[in-house]
Amino acid sequence: MSRPVQLAEDWKQALGDEFEQPYMQQLREFLIAEKAAGRTVYPPGPQIFNALNSTPLEQVKVVIIGQDPYHGPGQAHGLCFSVQPGVRPPPSLQNIFKEIQRDLGHPVPDHGCLQSWAEQGVLLLNAVLTVTQGQAGAHANRGWERFTSRIIEILDRQCEYLVFMLWGSYAQKKGAHIDESRHCVLKSVHPSPLSAHRGFIGCGHFSAANAYLVKNGREPIDWQLPPL
Repeated sequence: MSRPVQLAEDWKQALGDEFEQPYMQQLREFLIAEKAAGRTVYPPGPQIFNALNSTPLEQVKVVIIGQDPYHGPGQAHGLCFSVQPGVRPPPSLQNIFKEIQRDLGHPVPDHGCLQSWAEQGVLLLNAVLTVTQGQAGAHANRGWERFTSRIIEILDRQCEYLVFMLWGSYAQKKGAHIDESRHCVLKSVHPSPLSAHRGFIGCGHFSAANAYLVKNGREPIDWQLPPL
């Protein structure tokens, strides 16, 4: 696991001594043991905290909550729903692009790297930040959920006028305590092929997020990905 010294400075200060808590020490030991056993862990170590490093606390405008990283080679790079350049967008991400096209008229991009969103203030936060190759959910209930719940608590309490996009029951449970009097909370089914056509396609979250940001004096997000 990356050490906290590699974290964006304002996140490091906000999280305080979280990295020294026993649960994080146990999580670090678990990840070391996984690698010692010859298992491949995604994303690569330097990218585990990519979401926090790409979107400093003071710059967060929108929060999208995912579950755990993609578990295939070359996919995960620390941003939920995003894949590395050159990797075909997975089905859920394809549905996100379809909704952006329907909602805002932007053409579907030819890649799935969401780094430009992160750099504009979209915190792409998975609830679990690591996974073992080929084993979806392999690192659930090892401590990451407590860490990322702390991140959501910090955002809820220290920031104002954020947009939280909670797609699916898992994300909605994760964000159940967000203060909706201070933030905009947008809920929908998950964009996976199993559920996207039961309400995700047509949800209008991307235009709604920008309308809320503009209403509260903040720059909107350019949801159209630049070419790589």
